[in-house]
Amino acid sequence: MSPNPQSESTRRASALNLKRSGPTQTWRRRPLLSGRRSLKHLLWKPLSAHRSQPSARNAVRSRRTIDLPAPLTLALLPYGYNLRDMAREARAKGHEIMVHVPMAPEDLSVDPGPNALQKELGPAEILRRLDWDLSQFDGYIGINNHMGSRFTADRESMRLVINELKRRGLVFMDSVTTRETAGYHLAAELGVPYAVRDVFLDHEIEPDFIRRQLQRVEDTARQQGHAIAIGHPHDETLEVVADWLKTAEARGFDLVPVSAIIRRRLAATQ
Repeated sequence: MSPNPQSESTRRASALNLKRSGPTQTWRRRPLLSGRRSLKHLLWKPLSAHRSQPSARNAVRSRRTIDLPAPLTLALLPYGYNLRDMAREARAKGHEIMVHVPMAPEDLSVDPGPNALQKELGPAEILRRLDWDLSQFDGYIGINNHMGSRFTADRESMRLVINELKRRGLVFMDSVTTRETAGYHLAAELGVPYAVRDVFLDHEIEPDFIRRQLQRVEDTARQQGHAIAIGHPHDETLEVVADWLKTAEARGFDLVPVSAIIRRRLAATQ
């Protein structure tokens, strides 16, 4: 089967790629080294720590998130406030970081934020926006999607993103905001290290619901050897998660960053 002729926008996108450079396997160059023993179950919990407004309330939530026990994987929105300092501080505290890249949701009346990836933009603009998102702070191992139920379901748009991550040596964490996601499937197909969300903690922002979701996290970890949960820096989530973390290790769970789960899977397939 012959490839389709390149459109003008695709040729411009290819030219843009040729101008960029980046080390291979960047995510491996930014590990969190830990001497902690391996427990029976691995557990990772990313929190989308961000400040879209420099308000006192958001600053307190960001501080509470970074002060949670490490290592968490914190996903920072690229249009947040004071991102470079926040990223440096999070890494200094022992956390791993990702770029929480905004992508178009199915409901286009919902705004995912500035420079969001949208399939209608065309290859050159998608890659330009991704480049901007990835230039707002340093030290990250890869990306995960903020919203994105519409964008991640589009294979050709996601192929652009995954290929760019491969070129830069970054990982893809699929938040799975739609069952139709092409994200992690393409990452597997194209040889990009990836991880997949198991449990959303707080799509209902209510403490008892979050506790029940944490029980799902534990059950999933027992069944498959690890669990990936996604939460947000709501006051309720931070309070419940902080309490839960105090006893997680005593119950046989080890808190690890997403890169540890990726490494574990890669080692098992070699």
